[in-house]
Parts: sequence; C-alpha cells; structure tokens
Amino acid sequence: MGDKNEKPTFARMKTQPDMSGTALQTEFVPLSVIRILGKKLVLQLKAFFFTMQEFFLFSARAFLSFPKMIRYWRDVLDQATICGTDSIPIVLVSSISIGALLAIEVGNLLEDFGAKTMLGRSTALSVIRELGPLLMGLMLSARFGSRNGAELGAMQISEQIDALRAFGTDPVAKLVMPRLVAALIMFLPLTALSDYAGLHSAAYMAEHYHRLDPGIFWNSVYPRLAPKDFVVGFLKAPVFAIIITLVSSFNGFAARGGTAGVGRSTIKGIVVSSGLVLIANFYVSKLVLENM
Repeated sequence: MGDKNEKPTFARMKTQPDMSGTALQTEFVPLSVIRILGKKLVLQLKAFFFTMQEFFLFSARAFLSFPKMIRYWRDVLDQATICGTDSIPIVLVSSISIGALLAIEVGNLLEDFGAKTMLGRSTALSVIRELGPLLMGLMLSARFGSRNGAELGAMQISEQIDALRAFGTDPVAKLVMPRLVAALIMFLPLTALSDYAGLHSAAYMAEHYHRLDPGIFWNSVYPRLAPKDFVVGFLKAPVFAIIITLVSSFNGFAARGGTAGVGRSTIKGIVVSSGLVLIANFYVSKLVLENM
C-alpha cells in the first residue's frame, strides 16, 4: 500500500516575465496526462501504419488476380455497366455545368482586357487538362466508390465474404478485381465524354452569351493544343480508377459493427478517395508538364 499522503508528480513549466516585468503565474501539468497523450499518439501511429500495410497487401492481391479475369468476365461486364454506362448522366451534368460557367467567368475577365478571342484556348486547356478528368473522378468517387463501399460492407457484415472463402473462392478476385478492371476500362471514355461536353457547353455560352463567333472560338482551340495537354488529362483516368476502386473496396472489406459500420466505411471510403483524387490530380499534372 502506498502512502496516502503521496502527491502526484507534476511537470513544472518555467515562469517568464510579461511586458511589464511581472512574472507570470507558474503552470503545472501532471506527468500522467503527458504519458497518456504520448501513448495515444503511439497507438494511432501504429494503427495508421498497420492500415497502410493491409491496404498495400490488399492492392497487391487485386493486381495479382488479373489473370483470373477470363473466369469472371461476366462480373467485369456488369461492373463496366455500373461504373460506365450508368455514370454517364452525372458526368454530363457536371461537365456541362462547369464548362458553361467557366466560359462565362473567363469570358468576362478576358473581355476587360480586349482578349475575348482567346476564350477558346483558355477554356480548352482548363477543361482538357484539369476540370474534365477531375470532375469525372470526383463524381465517380461519390457514385461508384460509395456503391463499392456499401455493397462490400454489407457482404462483410452478413458474412457472405466469409462464405466465399469457405467455398474456396478468393473474395478479392471475385469482388475487387472485376471492379478494378471495369474502372480502368471505362474511366478513359468517361474522361473523353467529360471533355467533349465541357468544351461544347463552353462554345455554346461563348456564342450566345459573349456573342463570339464559333469559328473564332474553335480556331483558338485546335491549333494551340499540344500532345502533352491530352496526356496529362487522360493519364489521370487510370490513376483515379485505381485510387477510387481500391480505397472504396478496402473500406468495404474492413466494415465492422452492423449497418452503422457499413455507413462509416462507405463515408470513409468516399472522403479518403476524394482527397487522394485531388492530391493525385496535382502530382500527375506537375510530373507530366515538367517532363514533356
């Protein structure tokens, strides 16, 4: 038994005089609080690195399952319909809206400098390099990624994934690989569709809002586009496909705690994949534009 009069140990912070020369009051922080905060930080770091390790192993298993694509070709076609054909409306709505808005705002700015004829070039570079692929990635992160997280999370908590393992089926090859292959195939045409819709909505607004001749608009687009403009835009599609599919599927497989756990894993997958899409968008643009 310890001494009842024993007092807790404190870490004393040095006193410092204020502007008038008067010493400030000394503050004491219990060492136990510092130890608890340190242990929590260590546990959070361990959990983060463990999650990263599990994610990279999960991703490696998904890529190594590509040879089984022939066995699950029907699943690949089903997922291609879900992430491709069914996603066309939301991609068109977002691209048309941002293309029209970009033409209005950039046109107003260029008109102040008497450079309205450069509206086509400015809009084309913005849409093809950045806005087209980025909008497509964010929309599919919300639509396709949320579906993956919710569907796989529901299968996880209902023990359907464990049943697949019990019957000798690799759940990653059966559930994740078809989604990854379908996303890699379909994200490229969706990016092209997003660019097309954004450019034509911008051309429409340039003609009817800024009274700019369509020939002037398109003549400032085609001769000025370089191969690197298309490379930087279309290279983002497979990168976004890998990020969205693997992050959402991994969070679905990690769902725990009933229907509330499915909701948490789905939201986490959307938030993380959207953030990684924005980061990848910056680095892909930077690397391609600096090296081409």
